[in-house]
Amino acid sequence: KTEALGDALLHLTAVGTGSWKWGPNGHGAILLVNCDSESTYKKTLDSEVDEISKVSDLQDMSKMILRTNGPAELPEGYKLTMHISQTTSENVRVFRPRTNEVPYLGGKTELEFFVEGLHFPDKDFDGLITINLSLLEPCGKDFPETPVFTDKVVFHVSPWIMTPNTLKPVEVYVCSTNDNYSFLKSIKNLVEKCGSKLKICHEYMNRGDRWMQDELEFGYIDSPHHQFPVVLDSPRDGDLQDFPYESILGPDFGYVTRHALNEEVSSLDSFGNLEVSPPVTVNGKSYPLGRIIIGVAATRGRNMTQVVQDFLWAQKVQEPIALYSDWLVVGHVDEFMTFVPAPDRKKFRLLLASPDAGYKVFKSLQNNGHGKAEMFPGLPEAISVNEILSDKKLQAENRYVQNCIDWNRDVLKKELGLDDEDIIDLPILFKVLEEKTHPRAVAYYPDMVNMIVLGDQLGIPKPFGPKVKGRCALEIEVCSLLEPLGLKCTFIDDLAPYHKLLGEVHCGSNVLREPSPFKWWNLEL
Repeated sequence: KTEALGDALLHLTAVGTGSWKWGPNGHGAILLVNCDSESTYKKTLDSEVDEISKVSDLQDMSKMILRTNGPAELPEGYKLTMHISQTTSENVRVFRPRTNEVPYLGGKTELEFFVEGLHFPDKDFDGLITINLSLLEPCGKDFPETPVFTDKVVFHVSPWIMTPNTLKPVEVYVCSTNDNYSFLKSIKNLVEKCGSKLKICHEYMNRGDRWMQDELEFGYIDSPHHQFPVVLDSPRDGDLQDFPYESILGPDFGYVTRHALNEEVSSLDSFGNLEVSPPVTVNGKSYPLGRIIIGVAATRGRNMTQVVQDFLWAQKVQEPIALYSDWLVVGHVDEFMTFVPAPDRKKFRLLLASPDAGYKVFKSLQNNGHGKAEMFPGLPEAISVNEILSDKKLQAENRYVQNCIDWNRDVLKKELGLDDEDIIDLPILFKVLEEKTHPRAVAYYPDMVNMIVLGDQLGIPKPFGPKVKGRCALEIEVCSLLEPLGLKCTFIDDLAPYHKLLGEVHCGSNVLREPSPFKWWNLEL
């Protein structure tokens, strides 16, 4: 009998493996956080429900199989039990219509379990989950059973993964407000050109909050058996705060958020201040999913809340880079940088706002006899090229801005492994608004770097630059820089509904993209 029992023990295994290793030759099981909602009425995250209401919910879970090969029944008093640590129990749920005593079915059998993740990796959770299975033997009525054999399976919860501008757009989200009809029409035309879907958040839901980029960030989770998009909801919580949960969360569309704990939420917590690079290799180290980019204060000042930073760093697969963005009034990295696809080199270009490039355009206009041509032609704020170039205060402000951008340029070159040939400077001037405690800047005219990137179609804020022979000199310059890369530039008038409210096209839109073809578990970490 003991021999037969030993045979059962030797063949007691769970699908997966007893350890977890990263990389193409790695091993281990993978788990998804069950953060979507199978119900569309009275929504609740599936991870917050301790029962399975629909068969489709099983698709979001990982199957765990117990295989036994042994005697018809266990000796009297022996039993199988499944156990996890107290901390693990907060991050995982195992489904089987039984108690945690596992029935021994005898002979050569398989027993199925379904496992769901409850939380994403974070500051206090490395994403690893161990489930143990033990055979217990009786030790008499006065003593607890003791394990004579234990097997285990180790899962890693899928991280939340962001998608760079170089991935194919699927859906474009934008708000409808009482003053942005022509803007909406321009976005609709652009979306049709690239073959994506347009999703409009109407006024009853946005309540006048037009900053779609700031409220949420799209990402996804992935496993060998299933993947789905997951929206990260910003702690910003403007009037758009209900939109991610009420309108985006649903079957196979997950939701996650982080709430600020005893921290003041600032403008830097809006997700115009959260971007991701395309794939890069830096000093031989590969980042096939790109690197997250956030903006922070240099020393004292506004910062992205620690709870959001902790979450981003804990995902591990897109190691974040912190840039200095507190020099801006709004303080978002998307005000001075973006990425566009390119056919050569690293398959993308980094675009940076550049006052130096702006002054170069204006000086060229003046030198060629167009000094009287006006910025904002035909508008009340019209000002000539000569007036702009003679404004010493504006020049000093732009020298300061250029220094701030150059500091970030150096960080990006180092952290993304870029050469100067990988960077394109767009001609954009800024002006300083807050001078008392801390000089902070805004774009002087619509900030062309704050664009929406839809494949080879670019929706760029219309700069209202000086006209030469009926064409805007700033538009001509930007087209000459981007069209050789096979990109098509559409200039969108966002002056009244966005620019004057300190935002632009990118701030007012958001893009759900296809997931990366690279599988996160193949990363060498």
